[in-house]
Amino acid sequence: MAKVLELQFRTAAGKPTKISLNDPADPIDTIQVKAAMDNLIATGVFGSSSGALVSIEGARVVERNVTDYEVL
Repeated sequence: MAKVLELQFRTAAGKPTKISLNDPADPIDTIQVKAAMDNLIATGVFGSSSGALVSIEGARVVERNVTDYEVL
């Protein structure tokens, strides 16, 4: 099962954007996640075509099951 931590933000233009992190540590420490997101906004290291990150919208873990089948 693949897990991704999605950090969800709003940009300067008011549009949603996200940063995805593969294989997050379990359990998720929400205090550390918020601190990291605040740091990303404060430092301005990430931006998008709709501007800089300006606010936190949320965070979530997305799990995905993939089953490969061999077809001949």
